[in-house]
Amino acid sequence: MGNNSQRKHVAILGSTGSIGTQTLEVVRANREKFTVEVLTAQNNADLLIEQSLEFLPNAVVIGNEKKYEQVSEALDPHGVKVYSSKKALAEVVQMDSIDIVLTALVGYSGLLPTVKAIEAGKNIALANKETLVVAGELITKLAMEKGVNIYPVDSEHSAIFQCLVGEFHNPIEKITLTASGGPFRGKDKSFLRTVTSAEALKHPNWDMGAKVTIDSASLMNKGLEVIEAKWLFDLRPDQIEVAVHPQSIIHSMVQFTDGSVKAQLGLPDMRIPIQFALSYPERLKSDFPRFSFLDYPALTFEEPDLENFRNLKLAYLALEKGGNMPCALNAANEVVVSEFLKDRIGFLDMPEIIEECLLRIDYVRNPTMDDYVYTDHKTRVEALERVNRLVRMA
Repeated sequence: MGNNSQRKHVAILGSTGSIGTQTLEVVRANREKFTVEVLTAQNNADLLIEQSLEFLPNAVVIGNEKKYEQVSEALDPHGVKVYSSKKALAEVVQMDSIDIVLTALVGYSGLLPTVKAIEAGKNIALANKETLVVAGELITKLAMEKGVNIYPVDSEHSAIFQCLVGEFHNPIEKITLTASGGPFRGKDKSFLRTVTSAEALKHPNWDMGAKVTIDSASLMNKGLEVIEAKWLFDLRPDQIEVAVHPQSIIHSMVQFTDGSVKAQLGLPDMRIPIQFALSYPERLKSDFPRFSFLDYPALTFEEPDLENFRNLKLAYLALEKGGNMPCALNAANEVVVSEFLKDRIGFLDMPEIIEECLLRIDYVRNPTMDDYVYTDHKTRVEALERVNRLVRMA
């Protein structure tokens, strides 16, 4: 550990979002175990200030430079250092006093700070799946070189990780990632053609940020999780299957080579995987609501509908092709989700545009960091052009 105290010193990147605020709930309930070293936010200065006054971190970063003065004035008298800019975000994660960095930034923005934290030898609690989607090979190689552990925070990957504790020496035959199916499960293309972003934001089981909720509705979230699982658990694409499980009680399963299957169950509550990632290998006592089988007499499973929800299929194709294709998939998806949330394009336009981008972006088999940055930029330009073309035709 990077400090003498028995408490783990935690940096929370994206502290004002859904995962960030729940992480602070975990810290609040376990102050003898954790202390907050760094908090960061992009725009929500008010909540960042409120959190900082409660937890008194060593440093905070506000991404939006226009809000720097507001945050600085509020926190300077309390001895909290305040920074602003992407560069500051990438630097602050390298502080000697940090033991673990929880990355809860949304999308591609999580990549560079995660790389810098790993380079500085920090363990990572990863809630930003896009980091491994975009640059899985680079990240996992770097983590091995630096002797850094990556603890998954996504409920599905945490479930797999929990099933593997004590089994790391045993080969995996396959894993099954479960999906709720989102708000449009069972709907066909004629229905999906007219759905609005407001309808897509109504997730049946989980309370998440807008981007993740739309990804869940389109099954892209599961596609990104498939790619993340490949890198976290060193699997081939054909070892990763998806099952739609509407109750969201079984969070995922592992099948071993003897045919045994282990599953991790619980109520849909992100605080459980967050706490496990921060406290591993210890399990800390919690007062979270408890699951009872009697409340859920039937747990059901079905195959994902790849015909009407093509994003999951596109994710598998990108993973199988490898190289910079998952990076392009992610960039195109971030653009179309943003445009769908503004009601500029329809729900079914999203997979169409993503597929067109995958066909048009130059393939790089062994990408460098520069290749990832270039692919991300080029794909965003391409996706936005296609969005604008659709808007003009409408």
